[in-house]
Amino acid sequence: MPLNKIKFLDSELYKHYAKKYYDHPERPKLLEKEIPKLNCLWNDVIHFLPIHPHLVYNALRSVSVKVKTDLMFYKIPTTNLVNNLNVVYLYRKENYIGPAAKINSEDVHFIDIEEYEEITALPIDTRNYYEEENKKGNKFGMFPFIPHILSLGEVSVLEAEVINWSENCK
Repeated sequence: MPLNKIKFLDSELYKHYAKKYYDHPERPKLLEKEIPKLNCLWNDVIHFLPIHPHLVYNALRSVSVKVKTDLMFYKIPTTNLVNNLNVVYLYRKENYIGPAAKINSEDVHFIDIEEYEEITALPIDTRNYYEEENKKGNKFGMFPFIPHILSLGEVSVLEAEVINWSENCK
């Protein structure tokens, strides 16, 4: 369920999930960011990674970031997104100018979710970002420069597999 829908159903639950946007002075602006082509806000969609989280876990550990080993993720079948409008947001380093900036329309593309294929390698810009920010001692996000699947609608987790990011990809 999108965060903005949770806001109207349960204000305490909304506060719990929205607090991650207040860890940096620019990040609260994401709550008002518009998604081109979908004509909605950042928190009107459900965000998915097209990559197994173990690749993120491994990259963080490879640059000596201390991470939890028990972080759980839903692996949701793409068939659960078929009735939604789905786009890929190409979160590219060369076009990204911060969380407060508008998303470039050319970085958002409608996709046929039935043709979706999982990315099998972490983008090099993501790994480099981890290394640079960790060396500086900065707090940083886990998913920079990884394309995001943004789905407008609700998504069932009934057929979802729960996976631990510290366990190897299947």
